[in-house]
Amino acid sequence: MRSERPPAALDEYLAGFEAFFDDYAGRVDYWRARNPGYHDSITSLARFHVPRGARVLEVGCGSGDLLASLEPSEGVGVDLSGAMVEQAARRHPHLEFHHLAAERLELPGRQFDYIILSDLVSYLFDIRGALERLRTVSHPRTRIIVHWYSRVWQPVVHLLEALGLKYPLPLLNWTTVGDIENLLRLAGFETVRARGHILLPLNLGPISRWANRFLAHLPVARWFVWTNWVVARPIPRATSEPPSVTVVCPCRNEKGNIEQVVRRLPTLGSRTELIFVEGHSNDGTLEECRRVAAANPQRNITVMIQSGKGKGDAVRLGFAHASGDMLMILDADLSVAPEDLPHFYEAMVSGAGEFVMGSRLVYTMDPKAMRFLNLLGNRFFGLLLSVLIGQQIKDTLCGTKVIWREDYARLAAGRAHFGDFDPYGDFDLIFGAAKLNLRIVEIPVRYRERTYGTPNISRFADGWLLLRMSALAAGRLFFAA
Repeated sequence: MRSERPPAALDEYLAGFEAFFDDYAGRVDYWRARNPGYHDSITSLARFHVPRGARVLEVGCGSGDLLASLEPSEGVGVDLSGAMVEQAARRHPHLEFHHLAAERLELPGRQFDYIILSDLVSYLFDIRGALERLRTVSHPRTRIIVHWYSRVWQPVVHLLEALGLKYPLPLLNWTTVGDIENLLRLAGFETVRARGHILLPLNLGPISRWANRFLAHLPVARWFVWTNWVVARPIPRATSEPPSVTVVCPCRNEKGNIEQVVRRLPTLGSRTELIFVEGHSNDGTLEECRRVAAANPQRNITVMIQSGKGKGDAVRLGFAHASGDMLMILDADLSVAPEDLPHFYEAMVSGAGEFVMGSRLVYTMDPKAMRFLNLLGNRFFGLLLSVLIGQQIKDTLCGTKVIWREDYARLAAGRAHFGDFDPYGDFDLIFGAAKLNLRIVEIPVRYRERTYGTPNISRFADGWLLLRMSALAAGRLFFAA
């Protein structure tokens, strides 16, 4: 039965709500069976965000079914209700469950890759206090995934309960996305992504799947989704030890720039490794790379030859052999100056970003550095990809990009989600970083006209390919769940 008044103190809340959910534990299967469409959608969305084999904590786990569906390598669930915890332990003996309130969460010495709060914040007495507790079980790359009912449906939920079509749960809070983002910030977390999901919670087969996957994300319709989803990360703290850095420099027909790359590349972090990946040049670039490497034995330089074609293949080869903690891409055309790389380094070590890209569209560029149609294309794809990934970006095709090696390993392991679709590597990295919910930031750079060689991109053929890649990725990211 719905409470006539909110509890006055935490102890009163804990006692009353535990009794309620202990009683509800005997009815939960019946009500979930009556509303399978909603619960199936929640499971699908959670599985989109959480890869198999992660360390997962679910706070407010109920009977443990959602946690089990994520197939974690280490799965821990906590719940206020002792009856729910007993039920979860019987159903999923391979997982670990604890009888704990969210506001009093304590799991000493434990840290998790993902922490799920599924339909929980509406019942919490102290949302901020519960979120603050999550800091103790988080590491710097932990992702907090919160979803709850949208406030727009508050009267409908009450009506469904009054008609006996939904079990009358004692919702304390009807919060907006802004409310939860603010509380997360106060608790030491920042939002990476916020989005609404589930337009049609009924199980109507293809109609529901079409409505929830596509229609729910269109203008106007997205105002009426049932659930809000926020993905957040711990507000970063600067690293204490300087990391090592690998700079991968793809080079095809760039002989005249190789020596400048080595001469101008600054020392970064505790150790700087430079990897030239040569792409079947016909101007002697390979021989120049080897000559410059031999002439600079004090620099840690490796020269590799790619077996495939395209910049994306070159970058993947270089990253696969990199030894640095931080991986950077520097184009050999020197249109972005090597002297700018310390700005990218600082953005990473400060924690401001986890995937850092250059943006050539902020400062005034050399008049001949980028042709007009290329400029229009870059602005178009910046707007398009900002929508698709849920984070604001301006310049998708700047070659200078930086990622932690640990995050790149996860990105590469999940590359099958999108497929090997990008010969340039830019979209592969951007969409992969978005799938991992990495914080993406841009560093404004001065874009300069190349002084040697010619561009390796065709405006029309490559523009069409970029559109096809965007459409493919949209189906597997923006309309994926």
